[in-house]
Amino acid sequence: MSSMDVKFIPIKSFIDSNFFIRLSELKLDELKLDSKPIKIHGFLNDALKLNKFNNVPIMNLNYDSFKPETGDSESSGFNNIMEGTLYNFNTIEEFKNLDKQKILGEWGEEIKDGFDKGKFNQFRMITFCDLKKYKFYYWVAYPTVYSKWEVTSVEDVEYEGDLTQQFQLDEKVYIDTCLEENQLSYQVINFLNHIATTKDELTKKEVSMKIYKNGQFKSYTFRSDVKTNFIGWERTNQGKLGPKLANLGTLIDPHQLANQAVDLNLKLMKWRIAPNLNLDVINHQKVLLLGAGTLGSYVSRCLMGWGVKNITFVDNGRISYSNPVRQSLYSFKDCFSDNGQGEIKAVRASESLKEIFPGVNSQGIEMEIPMIGHPMTNEAKVKEDYEKLDELFDAHDVIFLLMDSRESRWLPTLMGISKNKLVINAALGFDSYLVLRHGTKELDLGCYYCNDVVAPNDSLKDRTLDQMCTVTRPGGALMASSLAVELLVSVLQHTKGKNVDIDTSTLGEIPHQIRGFLNNFQQMKLSTPKYQYCSACSTKVVEKYEQDSWEFIKSCLNDTKYLEDVCGLTEVQKEAERVSEQLMESLELDDDDWMD
Repeated sequence: MSSMDVKFIPIKSFIDSNFFIRLSELKLDELKLDSKPIKIHGFLNDALKLNKFNNVPIMNLNYDSFKPETGDSESSGFNNIMEGTLYNFNTIEEFKNLDKQKILGEWGEEIKDGFDKGKFNQFRMITFCDLKKYKFYYWVAYPTVYSKWEVTSVEDVEYEGDLTQQFQLDEKVYIDTCLEENQLSYQVINFLNHIATTKDELTKKEVSMKIYKNGQFKSYTFRSDVKTNFIGWERTNQGKLGPKLANLGTLIDPHQLANQAVDLNLKLMKWRIAPNLNLDVINHQKVLLLGAGTLGSYVSRCLMGWGVKNITFVDNGRISYSNPVRQSLYSFKDCFSDNGQGEIKAVRASESLKEIFPGVNSQGIEMEIPMIGHPMTNEAKVKEDYEKLDELFDAHDVIFLLMDSRESRWLPTLMGISKNKLVINAALGFDSYLVLRHGTKELDLGCYYCNDVVAPNDSLKDRTLDQMCTVTRPGGALMASSLAVELLVSVLQHTKGKNVDIDTSTLGEIPHQIRGFLNNFQQMKLSTPKYQYCSACSTKVVEKYEQDSWEFIKSCLNDTKYLEDVCGLTEVQKEAERVSEQLMESLELDDDDWMD
């Protein structure tokens, strides 16, 4: 066989999509902006099990390439693990501008230095991950100390030795990963150079070695032209030198891509801005939104932005023509249905969330929240609503009060303190808004009613049109909604969670309540303690509720005076009247005093 009959065939890489999935996980959760080299390994095709469909050297990279190396000598006949190093760049510019020839030379020197340690063949890989589009740019190199070797003779030989290693330096034996008779894999070149080289100079022009392929051993004699340089960058399928692109965005299910994109935006916060941010505690929250109107729409969207995936709406209204412009979960077509009415708000809101993000677990429940000061006309229906609300409180971690009447917030406030839930209240005025978190059994912060000296009553009766509709400046709802969600997230970042007092967390301050005023564009942070005579969260009211349950609620719904007697507001009112009378008496003047 003449020297012209044998060609050296470079290794080809085959990279599974799960390799890039694992790389993206590492980039997001561990590496972040760290661009340090990563030790990985590839899996060479088995030289003892080659066939006509698998007859050239191929290195496979997959999810397991990032795990600690484990040789598989029993199944392969030799250790088919190929050591490698991955360099992941933070920007596409860094990836493109890398001096490829210079870095290949540096890697080649590393390979040469490893000869004495028995490390003849390794690979290097440079990557850039575009995680927004799920595109991965990469280029694999097999650094080779190259000199032009020619085959001068080939002879059949017998060999009874061990076949558990691909390279056997002492006996000059090599097991080839290329099946073709007139071809050898590039891997043999480093092996040849090590045999022929003393330190930096190629001192031996002719080398003989035994090579196993096609089920037999042959003795090859190689001759070199002595000149050496470094080669090894893998070529594209078109035979050109250049990087490759793996576009996983076209392969991954769109629903999975949506999930990964949501996680991406959140995990990027941990890279530089908020490394201690606990995203899991946010993600696992089950949130109940009482109200699916303007506030409910914006709160739900903001919750999803933070990665909350379990959201339940409760509302008894239907979508009207005035809703879509202010309530972002609805559109014009939702204002009418086959029965001539608008769609059910809670149900449609839940459907809209799933259309926006299929990964959300959302449901909508049409029901009326029993309201204090509204005497019952159908006790069975009201009790059914009460029991359903009770079940919903048990099934959720956080409750947002987003209704459009004051009295509808009373029962959820009482249930929240009794069940020790985190309750966040958002309320709107024409040009003002209030956002506050209620206290818990362990936290003596005031609730929505702690500043009142009367129990809530029917505020819906005898209202004019401007009172029946929520007349507010449109921007107030967005501001209140976003602040309510941000307050929740700040609370969750504290180690005490819902029981944290006025404090700070990873994201900054954790106030009790926020009051905003659009007329002068000001905002205040306030704090009030729990009021001992509060009609919703005082100890007497909570104990009475836990003792009598529905019977207590029924009495309160029918007569707010009963609630005032229980919590002590009746005596507070009487005492206020007595003090007022005493003050007026002290201010009375005789007729003669007017003449002075």
